Amino acid sequence: MAEVHCFTSATFAYLDRARVLAETLRRHHPDWHVTLCLPDEEPPGFAFDPANEPFDRIVRLPELGIPDLAAWRFGHDVVELCTAVKGAMLALLLEEGARKVVYLDPDIALFSSLRPVEALLERHSVVLTPHLLRPEETEQGVLDNEIGALKHGIYNLGFIAVAGTGEGRRFARWWRARLLAFCRDDIPAGLFTDQRWCDHVPALFDGVHILRDEGFNVASWNVAHRRIEVDPDGTIRAAGRPLRFFHFTKLGTAGRLMLERNGGDQPALFELTKWYERRLTCNAVAMLPEGWWAYGSYADGTPIPITHRRLYRERPDLRARFRDPYAAGPHALAQWMGEASGT
Repeated sequence: MAEVHCFTSATFAYLDRARVLAETLRRHHPDWHVTLCLPDEEPPGFAFDPANEPFDRIVRLPELGIPDLAAWRFGHDVVELCTAVKGAMLALLLEEGARKVVYLDPDIALFSSLRPVEALLERHSVVLTPHLLRPEETEQGVLDNEIGALKHGIYNLGFIAVAGTGEGRRFARWWRARLLAFCRDDIPAGLFTDQRWCDHVPALFDGVHILRDEGFNVASWNVAHRRIEVDPDGTIRAAGRPLRFFHFTKLGTAGRLMLERNGGDQPALFELTKWYERRLTCNAVAMLPEGWWAYGSYADGTPIPITHRRLYRERPDLRARFRDPYAAGPHALAQWMGEASGT
């Protein structure tokens, strides 16, 4: 068995990003075992051959042992579902005997080795990276990043590393249970998918290490303090440290605006962004219908509003009455929802 198992979670719409992640992982860690957790299904006629993908293993939702899978799945939008499976996937790998597990978001790319993380897992059970390592110096920075971290979680769960120790497995079981029950994007209620739960981790578990190296998990929310520069020999640095990995979150939308706001005076940062966009183009998913997600619509193709998902999730009577929430037609959940809302 490989010393380190690395996994990510992505739908087919993010398969291009997951491919780039795997590509950069292979460059620096050819010995790592790479798994894609795939909370999606192929569209009709879509050609997908796992043997041609850069992953050692692809895990589908039924393999995670989640009770009442269809009902549970229906209660999540795409972001919630992709994050809700992380605890179950982590627990599965540790139960199978993995000594060290690293999770990375699909929109991450590696630029140098993560051997320091391997070494940390010899001494610690859980490794986390905070969103921020330095206080903000402007009011806009406080609003965007310090208050943003208070809303979304102190630690960015685009990365987590867990050792197969007793405490590491205890953490994985706890995180799995919390995410199966409470992985929601509901900031007013104190929840932001998987992240806010890990604010508890340093208090609830022993052997937790907070990784403060500024070369890890560089992203739009911290790049103002981690200037990207390139040495004459091609080494990419963040705040003078070797850049380990960059988190290209929401690159096509809000993420780019935040990159421009926080790192607009860093030419090397935008060269990095251009490189990543080129790699995405090279790894594009051919013939995938625009906006595809297998669980995004009722059986008749009608998109499922988030209000329907939340009501179904919160009402045990609806879950008992409509065992197949995706069904369409008379006496189905979709019809009941329409009548209840007067539409």
